[in-house]
Amino acid sequence: MRIELQLIVIDAADLTAESSFWAALLDGEVDAEDDWHTLTVNGQRIIGFQLAPNHVPPQWPDGAQQQQIHLDLWVDDLEAAHQKATALGARMIQAAEDPNAAEGFQVYADPAGHPFCLCWGG
Repeated sequence: MRIELQLIVIDAADLTAESSFWAALLDGEVDAEDDWHTLTVNGQRIIGFQLAPNHVPPQWPDGAQQQQIHLDLWVDDLEAAHQKATALGARMIQAAEDPNAAEGFQVYADPAGHPFCLCWGG
């Protein structure tokens, strides 16, 4: 068996806000339909966004509504990545213990509340 496409799909009540956030953060383009958006980066489809009108954002790290998925993004400049992500609407939900350490991560929530990490080192 050969799988031709692997795509992560994120549920969101506001597809435009969610797909636009990720497109801007990852320098990609969105192909938008009524209830489905696809993010393409460097010619490859990498994330799908499915309309979920009743989506309840997860409460990280241990709320009643647990996270279902999260993305880790390795960056070469944490401060620049932090500034870009927050300017686009992300909110930091856990700061790094030591942002000057050789490796580490900070946890953010995207516009729909899905956690993601900006990681460095390692």
